[in-house]
Amino acid sequence: MQQYVFYGGKGGVGKTTAAAATALAAADRGERTLVVSTDPAHSLADAYGLEPGTGRRQITDGLWMIEVGPEAGERTYRTVLESVADELRSAGIRLDDEEIERLFAAGIAPGSDELAALECIAGTLDEDFDRVVVDTAPTGHTLRLLDLPDVLRETLAATSSLRGQVRRLVDGARSAVFGPAYYAFGRGGDDADEESLSALADRMAAVRDLVRAPDRAEFRVVTTPEPMAVAETRRFVEELARDDVPVETVVVNRVLRDVDADCERCRTRAVQHAEQLRALREAFPGRAVVELPEFDADADQRTALGDLGARLVADY
Repeated sequence: MQQYVFYGGKGGVGKTTAAAATALAAADRGERTLVVSTDPAHSLADAYGLEPGTGRRQITDGLWMIEVGPEAGERTYRTVLESVADELRSAGIRLDDEEIERLFAAGIAPGSDELAALECIAGTLDEDFDRVVVDTAPTGHTLRLLDLPDVLRETLAATSSLRGQVRRLVDGARSAVFGPAYYAFGRGGDDADEESLSALADRMAAVRDLVRAPDRAEFRVVTTPEPMAVAETRRFVEELARDDVPVETVVVNRVLRDVDADCERCRTRAVQHAEQLRALREAFPGRAVVELPEFDADADQRTALGDLGARLVADY
């Protein structure tokens, strides 16, 4: 098991449970572990029987959790917009605070969830965790998260070009008015924001490269033994492959086993589950297919997570 373990898949298949169980098992083995939820609809705290909360929280000895909110992403977008607005104002183009606020008036800025998630993961790269387990958002969010570093790099390149053009116009105008004194006493503009935005793009790219590095990270796809879930899993793995993200493990959650012989519906479901498991193994030859039973709702929550965690780390 690599230092970083990402769990992904469609909504409702049990990614959070798998991530919480893996993190608990790693911590029980003495590994300093952080589990991160990047899903906007957080349920990681629920998995551990805790009240919802923000910030980093300690669960047990050696285990911490974070549920990432979109606020960090919104702050970053605001920084980019305000930086551009300052340059436009310096050129005499009116763009006041009210107009910037209007961009946020409809609620969360598009992509802020993914940007906040990337910022959080990037922040762990310099920390001394033995294991970082990431519960990603449903399939579409995860694919956007993987694309965001490239999109952000292009956006910042366009922003930098715009800033450069505005500065050249401003410098030319001020030089014409003030002459050599303008350069003698210092030209306007501050490169700090531009350096900060470039550093942001570098952090985002570092996370993208991490997810694609099989020596540092592994991406596990979670599914259930149902036809629609299996079909989406196939498409998801193909899309991850196009993004150069290797998937070596498929986790099949809620597999029905040891059914009551008197329950015809249970027997039928068990047969269907066996068929879908065969289909998954045929679709993904050479990959590990880990089966997880139905979560025992009557068992103690930590005990049930411990049982699942043992299956998820059994081969490592």
